[in-house]
Amino acid sequence: MHADPASYGLMASPVGELLLSWSPLGLSRIRFGGAPESGIPLEPIPFGAQQQLEAYFAGDLRQFDLPLDPHGTAFQLQVWAQLRQIPFGVTMTYGELAYTLGKPKASRAVGGANHHNPLPIVVPCHRVIGADGRLTGFASGLEIKQQLLDLERRALARPSA
Repeated sequence: MHADPASYGLMASPVGELLLSWSPLGLSRIRFGGAPESGIPLEPIPFGAQQQLEAYFAGDLRQFDLPLDPHGTAFQLQVWAQLRQIPFGVTMTYGELAYTLGKPKASRAVGGANHHNPLPIVVPCHRVIGADGRLTGFASGLEIKQQLLDLERRALARPSA
C-alpha cells in the first residue's frame, strides 16, 4: 500500500538542486533540478534523507538506509529492489541486471524500469551501463550519471582513515 506523496523539500547538491517528495511511509521521489509547482509549500526533509544524501555526496555513505515509498508496477518495483543490491562504485549492464532478476531476455524492460526510477541516487540506476560499457539512458542526463559514478570512484580511491 502506498500513500500519496504529500510533502516536498528542496536541497542543494553537487549535481544541482534536488526536489524530494515523501509520504508518511517514506521517500517517494527525487527529482533533479527542480522547484515544485508554485504554491506547493516546502517542508524540512524527514527520515534523515537530507543528511544521508549529503553524506553520500561527501563520499562518506555507501548504502542508504531510508524508508522508501516508490510507486510503480510489480516489475518496476522488482527492478528497483535489485538496483539497491548493486554495490557502491560498481557498474552492471542492463543485461546483467536482467539476468540477476531471472529474466535474461528482459534487458530492454529493465532499461524501461530504470528510466522510470523515481528515486535516483538512493536507488542507484546510475550504476547500470550499456553492454559495450558506455553510459546510456539516464533520465536526468548522462552528465549527472557520469558525475555520480565519478563521485563513487573517487570515494573508493580515498585512503581509509
